[in-house]
Amino acid sequence: MYDTKHKINSLCYEILNAAIEVHKHLGPGLLESVYEKCLVYELESRGFNVKNQMPLPLVYKGLFLDTSLRLDLLVEDVVVVELKTVETFIPIHEAQIISYLNLLNLPKGILINFKCSNIMKEGQKTFVTGEYHKLPNGY
Repeated sequence: MYDTKHKINSLCYEILNAAIEVHKHLGPGLLESVYEKCLVYELESRGFNVKNQMPLPLVYKGLFLDTSLRLDLLVEDVVVVELKTVETFIPIHEAQIISYLNLLNLPKGILINFKCSNIMKEGQKTFVTGEYHKLPNGY
C-alpha cells in the first residue's frame, strides 16, 4: 500500500499532525511514555496500524540475537517513529533511528521531540534510507 514516496510522505505528514495534536493538548512537560500512549491512541483513532515498543530483531552473522532494542512506534509497518523529551536532539538520537531503519530495511523514520514549543519548527527530523530512494515518486 505504501509503495511510493508520495504515499510514505503523506503518511509521515499524518503522523506529524497526530503528534502536533497530542502536543497541543499536553504541552511539553511530561514523560516520553505518556506522549507515546497518547500518540498511539491518536494514530489508531485515525485508522492507522501502530505497533509500539516493538522488539527489534537483530541478526548478526546469521545468528538471531535477543537484544533489548525496541522501537517506540512502527506505523503501517513502514515508518519508524522515535519519541524523545529532551532539550535538543543529539547525534546519538539520529544514529539510533538510522540504525533501526537499516536493521529493518525500511524507507523512512521520524524523530519527534515533545519537549519543545513547536514540533514542526524544532521538534522533528525525518530520515530516509536507500530503500526510500528506490521507490517511485508517484501517487
